[in-house]
Order: sequence, then structure tokens, then C-alpha cells
Amino acid sequence: MSYVLLSVICSVLVSVLLKMARRFDVDVGQAIGWNYVVASVLTASMLQPSLASLRAPGVPWLALLGLGLLLPTIFLALATAVRHAGIVRSDAAQRLSLLISLLAAFALFGEQVTALKLGGIALGLLSLLCMVWRAPVAASAERRAVWLYPVTVLLGFAAIDILFKRVALAGVSLGTSLQAMFALALWVSLLLQAGRRWRGQTRFTARSAVAGLALGLANFGNILFYLRGHRALPQHPTLVFAGMNIGVVALGAVVGLLLFGERLSRLNLAGVLLAVLAIGVIARG
Repeated sequence: MSYVLLSVICSVLVSVLLKMARRFDVDVGQAIGWNYVVASVLTASMLQPSLASLRAPGVPWLALLGLGLLLPTIFLALATAVRHAGIVRSDAAQRLSLLISLLAAFALFGEQVTALKLGGIALGLLSLLCMVWRAPVAASAERRAVWLYPVTVLLGFAAIDILFKRVALAGVSLGTSLQAMFALALWVSLLLQAGRRWRGQTRFTARSAVAGLALGLANFGNILFYLRGHRALPQHPTLVFAGMNIGVVALGAVVGLLLFGERLSRLNLAGVLLAVLAIGVIARG
């Protein structure tokens, strides 16, 4: 389980780095772009993908292009969610994206429907409502941001997971698909930042590049340790799955509350606990 723990730490560290970006005057868009430089280099050196397979017939380029577009844009949405809604809600919303992915698995991939999985989905939806609820004391725009961006993160990561399943079903190896996705995401990030630079909305800084390198290490570490966790426990995939998702929600809650003083109502905290319970129920189903 040590690999799962390291994956959990890297995942929450991504949110921490995004949370601290404004404090250290880091341009998040630039940092996300540099993140994909690091992820691409590490994927090539550590996973050694076979890019020749991308020239074979039947490669799902539409799904790969969709992933290349979604990865950087949803990363930006996650950064905005962390800034407005906090680490606790954002990490929980990211992990609860499995609710949509599971529904898609039932409808598109022929996965068996069970009472436990349906019960877990119901608990997950209830937990999401509890987490994004906020008493109407802030400005209306701020209230919208508290629920809008976590919901965007949930839907975005669910779409990424569904497209990833499409790529896997086409027979593309994990390393090859990751290399293609990261390369495409890098080009999308470059185009987004070039557009911002042309409009005079940003200027490239070494500080943002360094932050991007740290972000890339944490992002790739999350993926690498998760994969190694599955390899180390091949007979217990549910344990790895549940440990990863529950661990991120739990550690994210601790970090958000203790290190950043995020304010959650009792209903919000109940939503976090329900999220953990929902993930556990789905894993057992």
C-alpha cells in the first residue's frame, strides 16, 4: 500500500501547489503548460512508450484529441475550483467524478449494474449536494463559484475517464496513450498561453516555469505510483482503487482544514464523509 499512499500524497500535492500559486505570484496557465513538458519527458523515459503503434489502423485519434483538449482545460478548472471552493471540495469533486464514469460504464461499456453500485452513486450525489451547499452570505458571484467550478471538475474528469476507457478498449498501451495525451495537451496549453500573451494578459516568468516543473513531478508521480500500486497488488484492484480515492478525499480534507483554514459547515463536512462512504460502497459493489 506504500505506492497508493505516495499516489495520494502526490494527488493532494497538486491541489496544494495550485492553492499556493496566487500567493507566490505564479501564473497557473503557464505552470500547467510546463507541467506537460515534465510529464511528457518522464513518460518517455520511465514508461518507454512505443510510438510506432500510433501509426497502426484503428487508433482512436478522436478520443486522444479530446483528451489532449480536456486535460489542460480541466486542469485550469481545477485550479479555479481550488481557489474559490478550496482543496476539500475540489479534491472530493474530482474523486466523485467516478459517479458519472460508472454510469457511462453501465450505458456504454456493458458493466454489470449492482445494487451496491447504485447505492454508492446515490450516496455520492447526496454528498456532492452537501459539499457545495453554502449559506447565502457571500456575494452571488462567489456563491456560484463555490458550486460551479467543483461541478465542472466532476464532469470534466468524468469525461476524461470515459475517453481514457475508449482509448484502452482500442488496444493502445498505457504508456503510448499517456505520451500522446501529454504531447497534445502541451500543444493546447501553448496555444492558450500564446493567445493570452498576444492579448497582453500575461508574460512568461521563470517563477511560473519552476512551479510548473514541481506541478509536473507531482502530477506524474500520482499516475506512476497509482500504476505501481496496481502492479504490486494485482489480486486486489478494488483495494487500490478505494484506497486511492478515499485517501485523496480524506487527506485533502485534513490539508484544507488544518493548513489552509478552509471553512466548512457541518453539512459540508457531512458531505465529505458521505463521499468517503460512497467510494467505499462503489468499490465493494
